[in-house]
Amino acid sequence: MKVAIIGAGNMGGAIARGLAHGHQVNTEDIFVSNPGTEKLERLKAEYPGIHTTQSNKEAAADADIVIIAVKPWKVEEVLKPLRLRQPQILVSVAAGLTFEDLAHFVDPEMTIFRIIPNTAISERSSMTLVAARNASEAQVSSIMNLFNEMGRSMLIEEKLFAAATSLTSCGIAYVLKYVQAAMQAGVEMGIKPQDAMKMLAQTLEGAAQLLLSNEQTHPALEIEKVTTPGGITIKGVNELEMAGFSAAVIRALKASV
Repeated sequence: MKVAIIGAGNMGGAIARGLAHGHQVNTEDIFVSNPGTEKLERLKAEYPGIHTTQSNKEAAADADIVIIAVKPWKVEEVLKPLRLRQPQILVSVAAGLTFEDLAHFVDPEMTIFRIIPNTAISERSSMTLVAARNASEAQVSSIMNLFNEMGRSMLIEEKLFAAATSLTSCGIAYVLKYVQAAMQAGVEMGIKPQDAMKMLAQTLEGAAQLLLSNEQTHPALEIEKVTTPGGITIKGVNELEMAGFSAAVIRALKASV
């Protein structure tokens, strides 16, 4: 299976590295194009087996999957000359461009996927949103498997993309804002900044695993386990609520839709 990635920027480069680390695609079957050579040279130095080129047409020629990882306003300019057609699969990382938009630039009957990873894809820990159009179950499974190797993927309806993007892509910033604030508290209480950051990062990872490893649990249940009557945790939780923590999070997420 030949996979072409058009664009070697932060997202395109991260996807290329994720695919090279995975088991779904051979490194020699990954082709990456970019206008400039610096990012391509860096990618080639890390993964000599990856094919790099400054020609989008060369990268996309005979590719089974073509991943477009360029800025939204450049998608039309990049896609139209490629003349992609079935049975090729188009995967768009361009935020805001709908299936209807993309169908104007390719064979409208071809299989198209929209994906929205978050920045943790660089660490192969992305929560990647996936929507499909004209796709078979086998094609959906193939794309999901590709991006599950770079974290976790979830198939959703296109109409939910804006709301889900707020939770996942924007959500990383909100989670890190909590970490930043908690680090400041830690420093005030005498903990070194780097130590506080590691403590909080591991705590977040642990909290995430509690939720991901048990579909029957819920944040409220996990909070209940650590908020003993008269204990220190419930005092802190109540302080958060009195300060409007939950309301602030809800407002932030709704504001970013």
